Amino acid sequence: MDCDPKDRCGWMFMRRFPVIPSGQLITPTEAAARATDRGLTEASGRVHPVAGQGSARAYGSTFPTSRVDTRRVFGVTASVAAQPVPAGANPLAAEAIHIENLHKKFGPLHVLKGVSLSARDGDVVAIIGGSGSGKSTLLRCINCLENPTSGIIRVNGEEIRLKSHGDGNTVPADRRQIERIRSKLGMVFQSFNLWSHMTLIENVIEVPVHVLGVRRADAVAQAEALLARVGLAEKRDIYPAFLSGGQQQRAAIARALAIQPRVMLFDEPTSALDPELVGEVLKVIADLAREGRTMVLVTHEMKFAREVATHVIYLCNGQVEEEGPPEQIFGAPKSERLKQFIRNIG
Repeated sequence: MDCDPKDRCGWMFMRRFPVIPSGQLITPTEAAARATDRGLTEASGRVHPVAGQGSARAYGSTFPTSRVDTRRVFGVTASVAAQPVPAGANPLAAEAIHIENLHKKFGPLHVLKGVSLSARDGDVVAIIGGSGSGKSTLLRCINCLENPTSGIIRVNGEEIRLKSHGDGNTVPADRRQIERIRSKLGMVFQSFNLWSHMTLIENVIEVPVHVLGVRRADAVAQAEALLARVGLAEKRDIYPAFLSGGQQQRAAIARALAIQPRVMLFDEPTSALDPELVGEVLKVIADLAREGRTMVLVTHEMKFAREVATHVIYLCNGQVEEEGPPEQIFGAPKSERLKQFIRNIG
């Protein structure tokens, strides 16, 4: 993929980090995106009020029990057609992510077949489904790491402009816009993607300092606070190779948060972890949910999705088979495929 010669941030990354940990040569823009999906502003910056006084404790974290009341404040829908604000949702809550009739093909393989969803500020949308159902592809399309074949994607109200490509797919019409869109999204991957030759503190400050232009002293102070927040304050000068998988994933979350994204995207963040390390990562994500941070989460952790998500989408064969609040999806599913999926994974 060609780089925009005017993309100074991109060229800087190519000079500094032309190869990601897997050894695959990628554009500098994607290097930053895969590692942190950099961001400039935190749109919400507030804790959203939730009705009710009780709380439930799960995965070592406390978060509101009144999920029904939360959903009345922040609504989500998922359907093939363009959707109105769902009944009971607050129409004043800004729409952070909007996807409409999204298709994605890899040659003859039709991975996404008309997927639509909408997530408003404060929502935690969990995407579940079997392997090959299109969950990760959907997330990568949101963050422009994959170009959809057709459909509409809006982030923070801004529609991503695409143009047709000779192979039948699309490509970004404006690379600068892609940079701007990615500045609102933080992404955490399955395989951590930390820079192995950098300490944790260096990993966290890299994009804020060298891409976003944050003063180093300010970036370090923020990074130290974020590492403390995920329980890694004492590991700031340690290299990733000397950390457990759970610690590396928590560091990856801190790095994504360092760019202050409006929306966090999690692509099966615990799938590469040993079972005993899963809980420590889920605790951090639960803390983010409790703060009212907007998140779209691909996960196989059904119990976690049921307790933390405000809305659950079940993908099957590249389509939205069923969607709704977690108590409906897990307690009273309508689709026979979803019923079977829950039985098999449970």
